[in-house]
Amino acid sequence: MLELRKAQDRGISQIGWLDSRHTFSFSHYYDPKQLGFSDLLVINDDKVAPGMGFGAHPHRDMEIFSYVLDGALAHKDSMGTGSEIRPGDVQMMSAGTGIRHSEFNPSEVAPVHFLQIWIVPNRRGVEPRYQQQHFTEADKRGRLRLIISPDGADGSLSVYQEARVWAGLFDGAESAELALEPGRYAYVHVARGSIEVNGVRFNEGDGARVREEEALRFSNGEAAEVLVFELRPNEQPQM
Repeated sequence: MLELRKAQDRGISQIGWLDSRHTFSFSHYYDPKQLGFSDLLVINDDKVAPGMGFGAHPHRDMEIFSYVLDGALAHKDSMGTGSEIRPGDVQMMSAGTGIRHSEFNPSEVAPVHFLQIWIVPNRRGVEPRYQQQHFTEADKRGRLRLIISPDGADGSLSVYQEARVWAGLFDGAESAELALEPGRYAYVHVARGSIEVNGVRFNEGDGARVREEEALRFSNGEAAEVLVFELRPNEQPQM
């Protein structure tokens, strides 16, 4: 079963330099029916104006990753990490015992468009860590590429949770199928474009909770970029 959540039903935050859409409850947006899914707590679709961003702020005991769609994102943190994240890059930060970080748009002319996603970890109090990996367009073209996993399989980034994340690019006749283990949940998020998932048309910003499906079939994409989360069979995150 696919439980579709349309893009226009998401929460909205607009504060001048930031235009954000919230799949799940976040900050001033609260919906008791949208408190996350399984161990997936946050999917924020953020557009940040040139030269602006999020100043240094703390996190602990959370798995946080950023996925850049357009532009660049400059990252700094209390571990001494400084990096720039561009399309194709995936940044994973395990906050663990505590970390401070900032995320800014370094461009003076172009906005940055990225997804920031939070996954609740399966262990608390770990030593903070930072990972970043580039996945080329060829890695994702017409297929689902594993980008996050518990054990860092196939060159993916490691996450402290029994969760896996795939990314794919689909256009025209390109298609792919992802088998789901019995009893597992999934979540699909269309970052841009449109695509059919098990025969259901998804547009940019749409997402869906997935239960009791043996496989997910992606086809008839129109400049589509998708993320797929394979998750434990829990309805809401356990903090």
